[in-house]
Amino acid sequence: MLIQSGIDFNIPFAILDPDANAPCASLAEFHTGKLTDFDTVMQFGSACDIITIEIENVNTAALKELVRRGKKVFPQPEVIELIQDKRAQKQFYRNHGIPTADFILTANAEEVKANKHFIPAVNKLGREGYDGRGVQILRTEADLSKAFDAPGLLEKLIDFEKEISVIVARNEKGEIKTFPVVEMVFHPVQNLVEYLFAPAQIPEAVAKKAEAIASGLITQLNMVGLLAVEMFMTKTGEVLVNEVAPRPHNSGHQTIEANITSQYEQHLRAILNLPLGDTTQIMPSAMVNLLGEPGFSGLAQYQGFDEVMQVPGVHVHLYGKKLTKPFRKMGHVTIVDHDLGSLRKKADLVKHTLKVIA
Repeated sequence: MLIQSGIDFNIPFAILDPDANAPCASLAEFHTGKLTDFDTVMQFGSACDIITIEIENVNTAALKELVRRGKKVFPQPEVIELIQDKRAQKQFYRNHGIPTADFILTANAEEVKANKHFIPAVNKLGREGYDGRGVQILRTEADLSKAFDAPGLLEKLIDFEKEISVIVARNEKGEIKTFPVVEMVFHPVQNLVEYLFAPAQIPEAVAKKAEAIASGLITQLNMVGLLAVEMFMTKTGEVLVNEVAPRPHNSGHQTIEANITSQYEQHLRAILNLPLGDTTQIMPSAMVNLLGEPGFSGLAQYQGFDEVMQVPGVHVHLYGKKLTKPFRKMGHVTIVDHDLGSLRKKADLVKHTLKVIA
């Protein structure tokens, strides 16, 4: 999706990916290699002018060395390094007055169990959690047996009203722009976003607070690029930062059709130090994640494709992944509609009609 946006600016891309069959392999100069290997990242980055990421699990020592050699790396390696570790991330929030849920750092399962007074809580791995992995809820003492036996944290379970997200961009000049707040609905088991609605149906004062927090956070990080800030809106209207992602994000996919500037174009504008684009929403939108159906693994087939393509305002994005497995992200669908009631009905129709099977 970043390459598709970059074509408009006549930007040549080179890609490093560990999967030789990555969906972008035929769209740009493509290199297969391990993102966490120092020499691989150095060799790849040495031939680039500007380096950016679409996943945080990369070798930051190599990125720092590339910066020392005069390459531009956005987001900056220090920011990526901070966000790679949820423990460091939470400490950053606490140290800089960013509102977030109360937490306790834990070194192993025994330390989690020793803090049983803190439950109900969310137990998170410090490193390498992704797409719902490395995160679990401990509701009662009986759940303590599942505690992660690795450095992590216990985060107080928030009784929230909605989960919301703000995507904010910042260029080298320090210009900042936010996208309208979206609300997310997560899969009850897999902890993946199932669908979202934009703009979020929340009080204007809460939306302004969320946008201000996101703008403040990217400023305090001194970050260049795009930052997705996932937050909780509590039942009392408080806004708490949950986690962040320093890149284009699942909670901004709908901007391709629904906003004047997409999150991908905005990311390119930010890292190229161009004026940031207008983030105004053209019309209300929804986004439905296409996840592999439970019980199916193998060559992907898309059941119900023709039916959803007949629905006005529906735009299907398939990611080109040949193989499906349960809950693998295989694409997304954006729905736009001026009527919020109709929008929700269409999103529900898409969710129950378009299935990824094998």
